[in-house]
Amino acid sequence: MVEQHPSRNIVLLGSLLLLAACAPLEVQDSGPSSPPEGLDQVQEPIPKEEPRSPYGNPDRYEVFGQTYHVLDSAQGYSEEGIASWYGKKFHGERTSSGETYDMYALTAAHTSLPLPTYVRVTHLENDRSIVVRVNDRGPFAHNRIIDLSYAAAHRLDMADAGTAPVRVEALTGQSGQAQVGDEPVHIQVGAFRDGDNAQDLKRQLESRDITPIRIQQEGNGRRAVHRVQVGPISGEQNVENLLQRLREAGIHETRLIRS
Repeated sequence: MVEQHPSRNIVLLGSLLLLAACAPLEVQDSGPSSPPEGLDQVQEPIPKEEPRSPYGNPDRYEVFGQTYHVLDSAQGYSEEGIASWYGKKFHGERTSSGETYDMYALTAAHTSLPLPTYVRVTHLENDRSIVVRVNDRGPFAHNRIIDLSYAAAHRLDMADAGTAPVRVEALTGQSGQAQVGDEPVHIQVGAFRDGDNAQDLKRQLESRDITPIRIQQEGNGRRAVHRVQVGPISGEQNVENLLQRLREAGIHETRLIRS
């Protein structure tokens, strides 16, 4: 697959915004020839409070004659539009936040959200969703709202198509502590292409008396994703106690799912 999209990396150096790559408006990009082993097992990032990056967060900046304004806060941000993705062309290059772009990590680029921001991206045609960490600027095409890493696009089953209609929702007000009310939640502890791996994790947790556990399947055949979730459970302290038991079991990457 070869996807066409604009050069999108910018970095803030003093008072100057520079394009990270001297590429034309439209550049060719691609993913790896085949997804690496284990890509489907990469855990989604856990939303947490982080300081704004010292790079990539000006009040405003200009790219290709268009002025963009960086939001003061991601609180309440939700938008639907077209997502694209970027891969080998920028793999190993510096992102706008100063971090190194890794096409196998679950990250994204956005024109106006503060860096970093955690967002949930939902593919509106297949209902798959994933949490990514926004650490870059872009895409600078008028009809696209987010540029996903190759890994994120692969997990949403949009890598072959190149673009997809999505909903992007900012995840704010979360830290290392669980924030829940009386509403029951599940805690997702893993997502696997291979259903046997999901069953193995379920058995491992049950052997530690961590129950009940459900496995939610999304899609069918080779495109199926098996999500392992513990619960339902309610009450902030109960959730925190369960998260601690999961950490003791070696599971540190988790996600709260509203039941």
